[in-house]
Amino acid sequence: MNRPIGSVAPFAGRIAVGYALMASLAAALALALRDGVPWRFEPPWLPLPPLQAALGSAAMGLVLAALVVLGTRWTVARFGWARALHVVLRPVAQGLTLWQVVLIAGCSSLGEELLFRGLLQPWLGVLPTAVLFGLVHQSPGPSRWVWACWATVVGLCFGLIFVITGSLLGALLAHAVINAINLMYLRDFDPLKPRPSA
Repeated sequence: MNRPIGSVAPFAGRIAVGYALMASLAAALALALRDGVPWRFEPPWLPLPPLQAALGSAAMGLVLAALVVLGTRWTVARFGWARALHVVLRPVAQGLTLWQVVLIAGCSSLGEELLFRGLLQPWLGVLPTAVLFGLVHQSPGPSRWVWACWATVVGLCFGLIFVITGSLLGALLAHAVINAINLMYLRDFDPLKPRPSA
């Protein structure tokens, strides 16, 4: 039997520093090896002025975040596989304070988006980068492929926002909001706890 994943609360600061280092390394490599900056995709599918591209990207990212957050709750309430995944992932969020949630969500978004979308996607393409993103999001136990597939689909959406608008802002916002709200949901909601009857 697989052991549940331990809480990250005691290590939240170290996790944030690790993601910040990942972001710095990915940005440095992208700047050294690519033409342009890692937070811009050239040429975008929609050629817009920079401000409009950033605003459009941000709007798309916030809509995606809302859909993923609502979709998470809807699937956990209705499907056994989603509840099983929630139960497997829930120990990660145990004991996290609000500031730790925000710190981990922001730093993980920055690190992963600069690595996957900013550095790798221009070379690999949208779909291969999304698959790689999904594969690194496996978790122990029978729900590992559910989580990897879910992360692949979400990563594909992040990548599409980036290539459509040419701005990484939407993917960064979506990733941070999804991680923050879903970490709090993992921390606060136990699907195994009986609900009071009306």
